[in-house]
Amino acid sequence: MVSVVHALPDSGIDAATLDRLTQGLPEAGAGRLLAAVDFAREVYGDAKLGSGETALAHGLGAALILAGLNLDLDSRLAALLFAVPDFLPQAREKLAGQWGESLALLVDGLYRLKNLKPLNLASGQNIAAQAEILRKMLLALSTDIRVVMVRLASRTQTLRFLTYHESPERAEIARESLEIYAPLANRLGVWQIKWEIEDLSFRFTEPDTYKKIARQLDERRQEREAFISNAVARLEAELAKAGIAHAEVYGRPKHIYSIWNKMRQKHLDFEQVYDVRALRIIVDEVRDCYTALGVVHALWQPIHGEFDDYISHPKGNFYRSLHTAVIAEDGRALEVQIRTQEMHRHAELGIAAHWRYKEAGNTPAKADSSYDDKIAWLRQLLSWRDEITDSAVWVEQFKRAALDDTIYVVTPQGRVIDLPKGATPLDFAYRVHTDLGHRCRGAKVDGQLVPLNTPLASGQQVEIIAAKSGGPSRDWLNPGYLFSSRARQKVKAWFSAQQEAEMLAAGRAFVLKELQRDGATQANLDELARKLGFKNSDALFLAAARDEVGPRAIEAAVKGAPVAEAVPEILTHRAKAQSSGQILVVGVDKLMTQLGRCCKPVPPDAIAGFVTRGRGVSVHRVECPNFRNMAARNPERVIDATWGNQREGSYACDLFIEAADRQGLLRDISEALSKEKVNVTAVKTRSKGGVAHMSFTVELGSAAQLQKILSVLGEIGGVSRVSRG
Repeated sequence: MVSVVHALPDSGIDAATLDRLTQGLPEAGAGRLLAAVDFAREVYGDAKLGSGETALAHGLGAALILAGLNLDLDSRLAALLFAVPDFLPQAREKLAGQWGESLALLVDGLYRLKNLKPLNLASGQNIAAQAEILRKMLLALSTDIRVVMVRLASRTQTLRFLTYHESPERAEIARESLEIYAPLANRLGVWQIKWEIEDLSFRFTEPDTYKKIARQLDERRQEREAFISNAVARLEAELAKAGIAHAEVYGRPKHIYSIWNKMRQKHLDFEQVYDVRALRIIVDEVRDCYTALGVVHALWQPIHGEFDDYISHPKGNFYRSLHTAVIAEDGRALEVQIRTQEMHRHAELGIAAHWRYKEAGNTPAKADSSYDDKIAWLRQLLSWRDEITDSAVWVEQFKRAALDDTIYVVTPQGRVIDLPKGATPLDFAYRVHTDLGHRCRGAKVDGQLVPLNTPLASGQQVEIIAAKSGGPSRDWLNPGYLFSSRARQKVKAWFSAQQEAEMLAAGRAFVLKELQRDGATQANLDELARKLGFKNSDALFLAAARDEVGPRAIEAAVKGAPVAEAVPEILTHRAKAQSSGQILVVGVDKLMTQLGRCCKPVPPDAIAGFVTRGRGVSVHRVECPNFRNMAARNPERVIDATWGNQREGSYACDLFIEAADRQGLLRDISEALSKEKVNVTAVKTRSKGGVAHMSFTVELGSAAQLQKILSVLGEIGGVSRVSRG
């Protein structure tokens, strides 16, 4: 079908088109619509869109489609003025001043959506998945669902224009229309637009198949029309006998794409497709639908398995009808749809059939309630289930589709990314790729630099500024930076890996030092690890760093002696201690003990021992992550420990300080520690973004002294956080 607009001169609109454009509007509304046509002509001039169609003709065509759907005045105005932001600076303010805030918001929503091109730009991406995300995004961006309706009308008009005008982008636009806009129209229940988008797009994507089916339909058109005419007459007579006085019966239009889709899905030949010949019966009451069904089945033999009752069990998008297929006298199939007038309006127009814009005095309360129900249904998007055959997939998609909990943002390449509501640029970076998240150093949103903890909104374009290498900041684990638990886990995993890398290096240095002392520098490390009960050298290095392996065990393995000889009587002693109810006391029972270097326990910390290979008992704080890992792997090596009578001496302890970087900060901290007579054995500092991160290893005598030191350091100017390692 060719839009009437194609034949209109730029100087004006003919009477027939004017009637179609303003149908259903009061006189004042029709006047505003004509004024908008003049305004659009003045703004657009002869400017053309990328398809080659003039902006004015496109706007008029889309407005006519919306008028055919009985949408309100603002929807038609938005279709006409869709491109104004491309031509006028501060377009939103000007439109709001001249045409009202509602119209300005609609045009703004259209402008935000028009440049999304995910399918042709998301190279290497799953096209179906990207199409699915974009369909969600179109709805999520549209707090006013009329934006989506205008967008659908605009795409339909583009396809109509391309039917008669060659364009190198025609196939690509058609493919995008089939992937995104036809399913979107289906979800809104706007079959009138859905079928047209599908047929026009199919004509461009599969021209040979389209022509073949069209030719087969045309070859049997006279025969089909004669059969339909006879069937309509018979049905009308039988329905009248059954007491249905006002039934409408007519042949249903044939949609080439749906015929081809059914042939493909069910592996049928053209002659086997039921809806090549089809009737539609429209009655007044629901009970008449079932009466009509009985009449149809009495006239013709029903086909087993081809009956669907969508009245008792509507589709997810509220589609309601009776569907049946029967065998006619000539032995060929006939499909029949039966519905009421109200069902038919909804089937053809979908959400547009229930449109009630709440203008004062125009909408009864009952209609308001109906409209609200339809919008609530739309937001639930239950009809998505009908498009996904795998129920498990549908459940996962549906969980992620709640519009109130999901936002949709766009990469600079046009790929659409879905994120939980409240997500930040950091969440976006980790969603795109873990490595991009680690290297993230800044972000631009819609071209403007923003802090990394800025909440994102649907429709925004996000660009990540990344370093060539590097890792995340510990600050990102503070509230506000990462909303997604998945992204937080990735940051934590990075730091865990870094800690493991440091432990590997320390353990390797320890093992190599011991081998050098034993004169075994050429020893095979993997073989040494296996002798000590580890699967490879890395496991050995980690165990050494955790104090699980000591010099005696390494020496025994190098010399070929049984490793068990390196830990005489320890496990035996432990068994005796447990059976007698005793507990191991650090420094007692002549057992070799040492404090864990990873957690550096200080009295009166809760502690536990771990029997190592060759280094006696390593004592750790019970909450030490390394101890918990060792205990989980070798629970039989865990031994109870207590401080007993606290021995004299000092205990190593790590302190972490975070402060605003300033001149003299390190000096002030050192002076404070000196006044408290605390010996500092190691210092490590780094500064980033004006924040100093400092680590001190100190020697303390008791937990009381530790608490005092923490308090003293917290009072130093600029210090924001002090904690024990």
